[in-house]
Amino acid sequence: MSGTVGAGARILVSACLMGHAVRYDGRAKPLRHPALERWQAEGRLVTICPEMSAGMPVPRAPAEIAGGASGADVLAGRARVFEATGGDITDGFRQAAENALALARATGCTHALLIDGSPSCGSRRIYDGAFSGRQQDGEGVAAALLRRNGIRVFADHEIDALAAEIDNG
Repeated sequence: MSGTVGAGARILVSACLMGHAVRYDGRAKPLRHPALERWQAEGRLVTICPEMSAGMPVPRAPAEIAGGASGADVLAGRARVFEATGGDITDGFRQAAENALALARATGCTHALLIDGSPSCGSRRIYDGAFSGRQQDGEGVAAALLRRNGIRVFADHEIDALAAEIDNG
């Protein structure tokens, strides 16, 4: 990975982590961390809300990947994404993932820092698809597509590991 990490590394970041009120419930989930503030000052952050990039509104109905599946299953056509109201929004989540990948490629992002738990951005944990509030190991659709294409994906609670990789890599 020589040459891809270090002072010039660009990072794709979930917009909600940067304080943008773009989550399904119309809120933000700002992440405060010295590394994030430094990277922002250095112009290394590229912000996206994959769902909004695909035209989904704010607020919007909660969505989960059905049947305990993961984002890779959605990309492979083995699983679907549903709203709590029953609407199938799989195509929107696929488009959101493609948009995130296109932006990462266009801006030279080698890493992504994404909000965990999301059916799009979750990189370690996602909800189980039953709208019960239970989480399971797994990744969202955008996180899966980014990883499949060589982007190093980190959850918001892994920012120290991301900082160590980028700043010491």
